[in-house]
Amino acid sequence: MIPIEKNVSLKPYNTFGITCTADKFVAVTNSEELLNALQARAIFTYEPLLILGGGSNVLFRSNFPGMVLRNCMRGMRVTDEDSSHVLIESGAGERWDDLVAFAVERGWAGLENLSLIPGCVGASPMQNIGAYGAEIKDVCEKVSALEIANGTMHEFSAADCRFGYRDSIFKQEAKNRFVITSVSFRLQKQARINASYGNLEKELEKMKVTQPTISDIRKAVISVRQSKLPNPAVLGNAGSFFKNPVVSEELAEAIKKNDADAPVYDAGPGMKKLAAGWLIEKCGLKGYRQGDAGVHNMQALVLVNYGQASGNDIYNLSEYILQRVFEKFGVSLEREVNIIG
Repeated sequence: MIPIEKNVSLKPYNTFGITCTADKFVAVTNSEELLNALQARAIFTYEPLLILGGGSNVLFRSNFPGMVLRNCMRGMRVTDEDSSHVLIESGAGERWDDLVAFAVERGWAGLENLSLIPGCVGASPMQNIGAYGAEIKDVCEKVSALEIANGTMHEFSAADCRFGYRDSIFKQEAKNRFVITSVSFRLQKQARINASYGNLEKELEKMKVTQPTISDIRKAVISVRQSKLPNPAVLGNAGSFFKNPVVSEELAEAIKKNDADAPVYDAGPGMKKLAAGWLIEKCGLKGYRQGDAGVHNMQALVLVNYGQASGNDIYNLSEYILQRVFEKFGVSLEREVNIIG
């Protein structure tokens, strides 16, 4: 039986660097250890269970009164290949950017625009992570997951995952029912370069690249992200704290009428997507602080821990931001980060 640790600090396992503990903690590296951990946990079925990967999309508001199961399943391998595509299967516990680097180094296209996103592979289909004009739904072939209630394995096709904007079945009806063990991605051998995103185009121009390769795209994305987003190892954060809101066309037009520089994007019939960071910045909150909880001074979409902020401090700051944005624009922001506790 796999050993279960007691009263374990979670500070090393969340990128906000929040000081908190878990009553019980176990790290698993394969499906057998996962089954053993869940069997051991069955003794404590009345206690909550949290599956934790890289800890880059969670905010702990208090100590966790149950078992934290850290997914450390690693390994990357090619499972199928033809003249135009390659299918890669990655363990859920692999660092996301290690997988991107693995693919780009081999000339396999489809992940390069998603470079330097923090977290583990297992979180990518849950969130349908996206950046610079690309999303997981574009390349995901299937997700393998173990059902917590009975220990059986399931395979979810891309259609089964019901991907939406930063959403999937794993955040809806399948939430807390499965542990993702691996994800398979279908990548292209002949790259279709996606460099249309504004900041990316500008960075490629600075690099004096006119016909970019996927390696150039990766370098440009990393450069843009590093120029705007704080390194969690230096300044505690969880990346984008809020989703970009999708609103009615009428509301978007009203905002655009008052602020001509408002970024507005198509989001389906009668709907528009706004930039949450722009809305927050227009409320005068870029660089704003409440003690050690703050809005990053380079990217208003990112909340940061300047050292001693608690989870509640960060959460209360986010509540204040929600209120200010709604009062000014009539837009209800939604948190992208998972609030625990």
